[in-house]
Amino acid sequence: MGWYADHVLPRVFDWTLGTAGMGELRGPVLAGLAGTVVEVGFGSGPNLPYYPAAVERVLAVEPSTVSRRRAARRITSAGAKVEFVGLDGAALVLPDASVDGAVSTWTLCSIPDVCAALAELHRVLVPGGTLAFLEHGLSPEPRVARWQHRMSGIQQRTAGGCHPERDITALVLSAGFEPRWLANRTLPGPRYLGYVHSGQVVRGAAPPTG
Repeated sequence: MGWYADHVLPRVFDWTLGTAGMGELRGPVLAGLAGTVVEVGFGSGPNLPYYPAAVERVLAVEPSTVSRRRAARRITSAGAKVEFVGLDGAALVLPDASVDGAVSTWTLCSIPDVCAALAELHRVLVPGGTLAFLEHGLSPEPRVARWQHRMSGIQQRTAGGCHPERDITALVLSAGFEPRWLANRTLPGPRYLGYVHSGQVVRGAAPPTG
């Protein structure tokens, strides 16, 4: 991946995504989760302080060695037991229907095969299990969306493969999940990065067809 991606980006993400302001967005998304949860793009563990007490175990998927090392402090003070279980969200080393919940925050924009990752989350969730997500993605405003497409190449090169033009909500629903609640909003800052898709969706009894 290179020195920049391996050593600089994990620290940048830790600083920018671990703020109290980001925590205000994380709490509502994680509310109601319980039992065993798989989290793709675990990073340095910024979600840990916001998991409900009912979450007993977090199965963390994170490719960055630096991020896993920086997570140690948060893991020590976490209420849930944390286990690192893999590096690739598109190829989870977990049995079918083995987790109660799944989490992705600021991750689906950068997974190369995002459809495969969502299919994997669908596979490992128990029927009726919840996927909670908080992501930036495609804006419904045409002018902003055009800038998102224009800036995508730069973002991919400088921000760990980030695709700001992905329609995250549509991708999640097309993976066979049913909405419990969905909420989109625009954050302050560069508008091509600031449109946020969030919500909780439920795995149906059967996988998607086609």
